[in-house]
Amino acid sequence: MMNPWISWGVVGVAVMVTLSSFLGVFEDRVDYNTQIKPLLNKQCIACHGGVKKASGFSLLFEHEALAPAKSGKPGIIPGDADASEMIRRLTLDDPDERMPLEHPALKPDEIELLRKWIDQGAEWGDHWAYQTVEKPDVPKIGTFLSRLGITENDETKWAKNEIDHFVLQKLKSEELKPSPEADRATLIRRVSLDLTGLPPTEKEVTNFINDRSPDAYAKVVDRLLALPAYGERWTGMWLDLARYADTKGYERDPGRKIWRYRDWLIKAFNDDKPFDQFTIEQLAGDLLPMPTDAQLIATGFHRNTMNNDEGGTQDEEFRTAAVLDRVNTTWDVWQGTTFSCVQCHSHPYDPFVNEEYYKYLAFFNNTRDEDVTSDTPTLRFYSSTDSLKLVSLRQFIARSVADQRQATVQADYFTKLARTVEPKINSHDFDQFVNASLLDAKYFGFQDKGSARIKNVTLTGRPRLLIAWGTNAPNATVTFYSDSLKGTVLATAPVPKTGSAGNDTVQLIPLPVVRGKHHLFMALSSPKAPKEWVQIKWVSLQPSLPGQPLRAIGDQDKLLLELLNASPEQTPIMLDGSSDLARETHLFERGNWLVKGKRVTPDVPKAFPAMESTLPKNRLGLAQWMVNRQHPLTARVAVNRFWEQLFGTGIVETVEDMGTQGIPPTHRELLDYLATEFMETDRWSVKKLLRKMVMSATYQQRSGVSAELLANDPFNKLLARGPRVRLSAEAVHDQALSVSGLLSAKMYGPSVMPVQPDGIWQSPYDGESWKQSTGDDLHRRALYTYWKRTAPYPSMITFDSPSREFCQLRRLRTNTPLQALVTLNDPVYIEAAQKLAEYMQRKGRLPEAQIQAGFRRVTVHTLTPKKLAVLTQLYRSTEQHYRQNPDEARKLMARQDATPQLAALTVTANTLLNLDEVITKE
Repeated sequence: MMNPWISWGVVGVAVMVTLSSFLGVFEDRVDYNTQIKPLLNKQCIACHGGVKKASGFSLLFEHEALAPAKSGKPGIIPGDADASEMIRRLTLDDPDERMPLEHPALKPDEIELLRKWIDQGAEWGDHWAYQTVEKPDVPKIGTFLSRLGITENDETKWAKNEIDHFVLQKLKSEELKPSPEADRATLIRRVSLDLTGLPPTEKEVTNFINDRSPDAYAKVVDRLLALPAYGERWTGMWLDLARYADTKGYERDPGRKIWRYRDWLIKAFNDDKPFDQFTIEQLAGDLLPMPTDAQLIATGFHRNTMNNDEGGTQDEEFRTAAVLDRVNTTWDVWQGTTFSCVQCHSHPYDPFVNEEYYKYLAFFNNTRDEDVTSDTPTLRFYSSTDSLKLVSLRQFIARSVADQRQATVQADYFTKLARTVEPKINSHDFDQFVNASLLDAKYFGFQDKGSARIKNVTLTGRPRLLIAWGTNAPNATVTFYSDSLKGTVLATAPVPKTGSAGNDTVQLIPLPVVRGKHHLFMALSSPKAPKEWVQIKWVSLQPSLPGQPLRAIGDQDKLLLELLNASPEQTPIMLDGSSDLARETHLFERGNWLVKGKRVTPDVPKAFPAMESTLPKNRLGLAQWMVNRQHPLTARVAVNRFWEQLFGTGIVETVEDMGTQGIPPTHRELLDYLATEFMETDRWSVKKLLRKMVMSATYQQRSGVSAELLANDPFNKLLARGPRVRLSAEAVHDQALSVSGLLSAKMYGPSVMPVQPDGIWQSPYDGESWKQSTGDDLHRRALYTYWKRTAPYPSMITFDSPSREFCQLRRLRTNTPLQALVTLNDPVYIEAAQKLAEYMQRKGRLPEAQIQAGFRRVTVHTLTPKKLAVLTQLYRSTEQHYRQNPDEARKLMARQDATPQLAALTVTANTLLNLDEVITKE
C-alpha cells in the first residue's frame, strides 16, 4: 500500500504544475512590436537584418529568424530560450563569441526580456503602422451622470468632440489637465492663419468677439473653409511634397512652365476633391477612361522631377533618376515610410526586400518622359484659331467613318496626337551611327553619307512617318530603308532648309503598306553641304487619317501638320508608352542602373494587402490600391500630415517615417480613429477632417504654458495646451502684405517675380534674369513666386522653405538672426511697413494711438502699457533722428515729401512686423 504522504506529495506536485500552467495564461505577455522589435533594431539588426545577414542569420522576417543559421543551429527556438543559440551567444563571456560583436553586452534586463519572449513562443508581430486601420472605441470621460447631461463635470464640460476624449484619456494617465480655451481674438487669428494662411481683418475679429451665439466659432470655421484663400494655403503645403518649381533643376536649371499644376491644386483643395480621387488623379490621371484636361494636368505631380539639360549628360541616366525619385516620393508622400534605401538592398528595419523596390518601380517605368530638353510629353493648349482646326479635323473624321464608334475612337486618337504629340520615338534612341552623333548629347544629327537605325518598330497599320527635323543644308535628302541599308526603299524625302539644324519642323512622309516589326534605316545625301548637320528630334509612325491619299499628303494631313507645327502653351504631363514603347523592368545590382539583374513585373510589397485581381497592373491600379480601405498607411499618413500642419507636430512626430525606426505615435488610438473617420464617415473629405480638428477643445486651448506643464511636457506631446509655432515662410510674407493692405487677391496663372535684391540669379547658360513684375503681380501671395531651384527666393529660404529639388516632407523650424534681418531689411517688408505706417497715421493724432492701431492691425490684440512705452520711445527717438537728417527720411520712404513723423512710424511699423508674437501663431 502506498504511503499516504507520498500520495499527497504527488497530488501536490500535480496541482502545482497545473496551477503554474494555469497562471502562465495570465502571465504578462511580451509585446513584439513595442518591446522586442525596438530592442532588435537597436542592438542586433545592423548585422542581422535586411542589409547584412551575418552568419546567415536575420531578424528582419520571422521565417528567417526561425530558420537554421550558417552553423546549422536555429538562432531562436520558440518556447525554449535555453536551447536558442541567440540567447547562448548573448550571455557568453568570450568577447570573440559574445553578441553583439565588438559592442557592449546587452543589459541583463534586456536579455531577460528576450528570454521571456522566446519562452512565450517568440510570437512575431507586424509593426502597428502596417496593420489595417481598425476604428477604436471612443474613451468615456467624466461621470455617468455627466455623460447623460444630468450633472456637470470638468471633463464633459471641456470636451467638444471625440478628439478631446482621446486627449483627456492620455492626460489623465499622466495626471495632467488641459488648458482653458484661448481668448477669441487669439482663436480667430490662429484658425485664420491655419486654414487660409492669412490673418483675420479687424472687422472679422470684432464680429466674432461680439457674436455671442453658441455656434459663433463654427460659423468662423465654415466661412474660412469656403474662402478661395483656403485652397491657396493648402496648395502651398502640397508644393513642398510635389517638389514644385518653375525650373528643371541641376546646374543649368532652365525654366519650366508647369504652373497649371499649381492651379489644379488650388481648385482641388477649394472644391474639396476627395483625397482618394486627389491621389488617383495625381498619380494616374492620364490612365483614367477619357481623361479630362484637368486630370492630365494633375499628373504634373510626378512631372516636377528634375531634368538635366546639360550637354554631355546621358538621357537614360536621368530618366532613370526621375523614375527612382517618383518611387521614393510616392512612398514619402502617401506611405510615410522610408523606401529609397531598398533600391540598393533590403530594408534594414522594415519588411521590404530589395526585389520589391523594382517591382514597385515597374509601375512607373513606362512613362514617356525621357529627360529630353523639350520636357515632353506635354499637354498643348491651342489658340482659338488652332482649336477650330482641331474641331474641324474631328468633324471630318466623323463624316468619313461610317461606324460612329470607330469614328469616335479615331477622332480621340488623332486629338491625343495633336494635343500631346505622342506616341513618338525620341532620336536619342537611334543606334548604329555612321558619320552621325547625338548633337550636344541631346538630339540625333548626321552629315553627308551618314546613317542610323531605328530598331524594332511596328509598321503594321502605320503607313505615315511623322518626323521633326531641320538643317541649313540645301537639297539634303534622306532615304528610308527596311531592315538594312541594302533593304527595300520605303521613302526618300527632302529635308526642309530651316536655317539651322536646331530649327526643326514637323513633316509627314507617306510609306508603303508594310506588315510586322522591322528595323528602319535612314541615310543622308547632302553633297552640296556635306559638313552641315541634319538634326532629327523625333519620329512617329502613325495610321492614316481616313479619306486621305495613301502615297500623297491630303488636305486633312496638312491640317494635322499645321497643328503639330503650332507653338501653343504647354504643360508637362504623364503618359505611358505601350507596344514598341513599353519597357521591361530589371533589378539594378546594388542599385546601379547600368548593371541589370533579373526581370520583374509590377507588384506591391508582401507586407501589405495584395492588389485585387481586378486592378490593372499600372499606375492607376497602384493608386487605387493605395486608397483602398484595407491599406494601412495612406489615411494614417494623410491625417498625421494635416494634424502636423495645425498643431506643429504630428501625432507621429516623424511625419516622414511611420516605420519601425520612426518615433512612436503619442496618441495611436486617436490617429486610427481619425484615419477611419477620414475614410468612412468623411468619405476622404479634407475639409471635414480639418474642421473636426479645429473644432476640438484640444485645438482651441490657450498656448500659454505653466511651470508644471513645462516640466512635465516641454514639447506639448500630450496636448495639454494649444499650439504655438512660428509661421511658415509663406505665411510670414503674406501676413505682412495683408496687414499693410498691399496683398493682391489675384489668383491662378504663371508665377510672378516680386521685389528681389540684385545678383541672386546666376544663369551663365542662357542669361536669364529676374524680371520684376508690375501691377497686381508685384504683391501676390508667396505661393505664386517664381521658384528657381538653384536660387530660390531668398526670404523664403531664410524661413526654412526647401529648394524643392526633392520632396520635402516637413520643414524643420530654425531660429536665426538672418530671419530678423529679412523682416527688418527685405524690400518687401520695408514697403509693407511704409503702407502700414500710412494706415497708422490715419488712425490717430498721437503716436500712442497710432502705435496701438498698428499693433491691433497686426496681432488683433492691444499693447500692454510696458510694450507701448518701449515702442513709443522708439518712435520719438527715430523721429528726432529724421528731423536732424531729412535726407535719410526721404531715402527710407523713397519719396521727396517724406516727413520725419511718417518715416518714424515706418520704422515702428517695421518693428511691429518683426515682433515674435507677429511671426508666431499663438
